[in-house]
Amino acid sequence: MHPLLAFALTSFVIEITPGPNMTYLAALSLSSGTRAGFAAVGGIALGLMTYGVIAALGLAAVIESSPLLYGLLRWGGVLYLLWLAWEAWSGQTDGASDRGSDSERPWPAFRRGLITNLLNPKAAVFYLTILPEFVRPDAGSVVSQTLVLSLLYVAIATLIHAVIVTLAGALQSTIDVANNRRPIRAAFALALVGIAVWFAVTTGQPR
Repeated sequence: MHPLLAFALTSFVIEITPGPNMTYLAALSLSSGTRAGFAAVGGIALGLMTYGVIAALGLAAVIESSPLLYGLLRWGGVLYLLWLAWEAWSGQTDGASDRGSDSERPWPAFRRGLITNLLNPKAAVFYLTILPEFVRPDAGSVVSQTLVLSLLYVAIATLIHAVIVTLAGALQSTIDVANNRRPIRAAFALALVGIAVWFAVTTGQPR
């Protein structure tokens, strides 16, 4: 099998496996609609590509080999998710005014998606453990190959994330009435707490 096709299939399998990004996007889109969901998809894509560039420059190995740096990223991500959960919980309101809340605007959702992924050390580990298996030193520049594979991975991840947002957003439009907004946002806050716990467990130092 051609290395690019093999890598694409591997990336697809990894991305369709339920994980924090998938859960976060589904909960966000169900709570705030597709506008916020797609903005978060863009932030996640930028975060993933940033780690691709970092890996191409060889800095991902520094993160993976440093318990201190890895731990700072890991617990920073956990605390950030818990802060988002508190923000979602404490910011609940009743009535139509909730429709104009800050959480539904594109920029905050984009920023949160970006920061959450930049604080995810497992992203760096992916670029160290899986992506290099598809780089062929005899096929040209390792840096160029790493960047191409990173772009392919981000494209696949973004497509899958967009599908999740579309499906969750369609469901949100059927249940988003004034009486339902508060419990939906409460569920979103609880989902973020669950993601934070999931994040803490799955990002343990791979040693």
